[in-house]
Amino acid sequence: MIMKYDRKKAIRLSKHAKEQCKERGAKENEVKKAIMKSQWLRAKNNRYECKYNFQFDAEWNGKRYAIKEVKPIFVEEKNEIAVVTVYTYYN
Repeated sequence: MIMKYDRKKAIRLSKHAKEQCKERGAKENEVKKAIMKSQWLRAKNNRYECKYNFQFDAEWNGKRYAIKEVKPIFVEEKNEIAVVTVYTYYN
């Protein structure tokens, strides 16, 4: 099932998700944009995932990349979207 973002709901990153953003080079606003702009797919444990590609054109861990893909894993709750973790891929 594919779903989209309900604009009435706030997006909140858990402490773990914020830590993963720092560790993996994602920004909180990129995570939110990914959730707002891309299609959601079902993930394990009643969670959702989505991914969004950002122009990067910079260096990460000593190597240059053109694209940064941000992939949040989240739960849709009654009044908010709770981000559980964030993955980042560089291409």
